[in-house]
Amino acid sequence: MPLLAEYAITPDVFDITSYSTEEVCGLHLKTIREAMMTEGLVRDLRAGEWRNLLREHGRPWHRWAKEILKKLATQGRLIEFPPALSAAPANDREWCAEALAAHEHRPMRGGVIVTKNVKDHYPGERLVERVDKLSVAPWWTSRSPSVRLNRNSAEYHEQLEPILRCANSLQFIDPHLEPTRPGYREFPELLAAVGRQKPLIELHRVCYLGSGRNREILGGVELEGLFRGTLSATLRASGLKAEVFIWDDFHDRYLLSNLIGVAMQNGFDTSRRSVDPTTWSRLGRQEHDSVQREFDGASRSHKLKHRFTLP
Repeated sequence: MPLLAEYAITPDVFDITSYSTEEVCGLHLKTIREAMMTEGLVRDLRAGEWRNLLREHGRPWHRWAKEILKKLATQGRLIEFPPALSAAPANDREWCAEALAAHEHRPMRGGVIVTKNVKDHYPGERLVERVDKLSVAPWWTSRSPSVRLNRNSAEYHEQLEPILRCANSLQFIDPHLEPTRPGYREFPELLAAVGRQKPLIELHRVCYLGSGRNREILGGVELEGLFRGTLSATLRASGLKAEVFIWDDFHDRYLLSNLIGVAMQNGFDTSRRSVDPTTWSRLGRQEHDSVQREFDGASRSHKLKHRFTLP
């Protein structure tokens, strides 16, 4: 499973009458709420019709339904998805069919969360699981705060795809990020994969090349030239802009977004070896905010040497 997974939830999950009591409904909503708010995206099926249904008063929605919906939207986790079937769903089972059809259009690395009444219509569909039986769904139990992957562009894209596609802010933090170096020559492809929402993009690196006795301090204008020559065309073609921060020194590597933060042992550098594993870990909320403050333009954690905008 990726560090950020995508799910669909049928309306019955929020309906009190789908459970024995309102309290039981609340317990199951609590189970999925934390996961959705920290490591998940939720598909707003049929271009917002799913969201609008939960806003209506035609069914006895749990009191948390609107709160969860509002937080998902505020955090940018509610992802509008176009209609996948010709007819609008008339019941919960048909909402599940819509979710499965949407999966055929763009696979979601998560699953469809339903209640017993809907699951009974899809007994053999492994992508569909009851909210009270998620512990038997591989796509739920395989969730993890870290992943092992090889240091190549294909696996980077596979892990980062939902973040790049859906985030409205991105901070690429890597002390040695330099697109002319062999290990970073595929970095422009990551930027090209950024979604249509035109997020705020920041790139952070140090003011020197090499290390130890071979360390070479570069002026801001020199580094600016390296970035402009390799990234400007990609950003311009995608209608994107990026702000570049050149710091005196730092070591750790991260990708921060409004959705999740990822600590990366080797940053965005790739390897020529076919098997060269590294580990990426999802940051907790406090750690995410702490790193973000560390790399704020006004931060005193590091000395800002130069700052410019691309393209």
